[in-house]
Amino acid sequence: MKRLFLTVMAVLSMTLTFAENEELNTVNSVNAYKMSVNYDKLADALDLTLDQLEAVQDIHSEFCADMMNAGNANADERKAMVGKALAKDLKHMHSVLSDGQYHTYLKLLNATIVNRGLNK
Repeated sequence: MKRLFLTVMAVLSMTLTFAENEELNTVNSVNAYKMSVNYDKLADALDLTLDQLEAVQDIHSEFCADMMNAGNANADERKAMVGKALAKDLKHMHSVLSDGQYHTYLKLLNATIVNRGLNK
C-alpha cells in the first residue's frame, strides 16, 4: 500500500512538472511575438522626421497587434499570420521611409525576427 501511494505521488509530481514546462514554453513563445520598440531609438537609427515618426508609430502599432494575434493563434496558423503581418508592415513602411531608411529598417527587423526565433 505504501509503494502504491509513493508511485502515485511520483507520477503526479512528474505530470505536474511536465504541465508546468509546457505552460512555460507557451508563455515564452507568446513573448517572442511582442514587437514593442523604443520609438526614440528607432527615430535616431532611421533619422526620421516628425511626420515619419508619427506614421511609423501608427504602422508599428498595427504590426504589434498583428504579431500578438499570431502569437496567440494555433501553432499551425502562426507562420502564415507572421508572414502576412511582415508583408503588410514592410509594404506600409516602404511607402513612408526613404530607400536608405527602409534598408536600415529591414536590417533591424530581420535581426529582431532572427533573434526571437520567428524565422523558422
